[in-house]
Amino acid sequence: MQYRTLGRTGIKVSPYALGTLMFATSIGNPDPEDSIRVIHKALDAGINFVDTADAYGDVEDVVGKALKGRRDNVVLATKFSRATGEDPNHQGTSRRWIMTAVENSLRRLQTDHIDLYQIHRPDPSTDIEETLSALNDLIHSGKVRAIGTSAMPVSDIVEAQWAASRRGFERFHTEQPPYSILSRGIEREVLPTAQRHGMGTLVWGPLGQGMLTGRVRRDGANDLRRAGMLKHLNDSHRIDVVEQLIPLAASAGMPLTHLAMAFAISHPGVTSAIIGPRTMTHLDDLLAGLEVTLSDEVLDRIDEIVPPGTNVSALDQDFVPQALQEVPLRRRPMSERSAA
Repeated sequence: MQYRTLGRTGIKVSPYALGTLMFATSIGNPDPEDSIRVIHKALDAGINFVDTADAYGDVEDVVGKALKGRRDNVVLATKFSRATGEDPNHQGTSRRWIMTAVENSLRRLQTDHIDLYQIHRPDPSTDIEETLSALNDLIHSGKVRAIGTSAMPVSDIVEAQWAASRRGFERFHTEQPPYSILSRGIEREVLPTAQRHGMGTLVWGPLGQGMLTGRVRRDGANDLRRAGMLKHLNDSHRIDVVEQLIPLAASAGMPLTHLAMAFAISHPGVTSAIIGPRTMTHLDDLLAGLEVTLSDEVLDRIDEIVPPGTNVSALDQDFVPQALQEVPLRRRPMSERSAA
């Protein structure tokens, strides 16, 4: 395994990070012991970066059990801010919730520190300085080593860097955006901005949430587990692109999954790509592609199919800014809409 430095933190991480959403017994692998075996297999293969979240059901408990005796050899990342219950204050990025959420995660993960603590999604209702102040205190207390964001708009990334500098707070060290051959929009601004500020980037969805596994074809049945919940997994345009990528992978002598993963980690702005296996078979397939290197010719062909900096339709899980969600923020009052 060739390890990369996570931004300017000095922390060395594997180009593949182990995502754990599929180890939740309610939506993924129903057998916690089997999930633990999958985690151990990934660690044995040299993957030292594990990413989880407090909103993933019982996943942090599973990860905590899996890392017993191996914690010191793992760079452990988790996330907060998504709702974890009915209480309106059990979510977001307020100091009140951050201080509670981190203790909950530490307990479930059975550890005394988190290597990377990330905002799962931006929280427009909380001032960024409030959030940074709380996270700064966690770093200085030793409970957190580094902090990051996920799906943060570029303007917010820059504002947070400026706020940290102005107030003397620890700054965000990482960003976790979606990225795959089908979703290349972050190449336009997010990745260059992260590079400019020395941030590490761990990208999620390198297999297009399953569309880049070869299991979704134009005239075939869609057996992806989340196909009934996510519109983009049935998007005809995305399927058309997949149909062009399958023969490209075949001509390059590799399965589509290996093409997709090798593409994701080939960008100089990407530190690690998160894999999300549910079973040992899924993990074995991905581990078999660790040594795959894409030639310039293959990458050029991918650029022709999906131009750099573009998305093949939007992801259902994309962060939608408040300015687009709330009608009053994008429509003037009726009395002010005319020019005269």
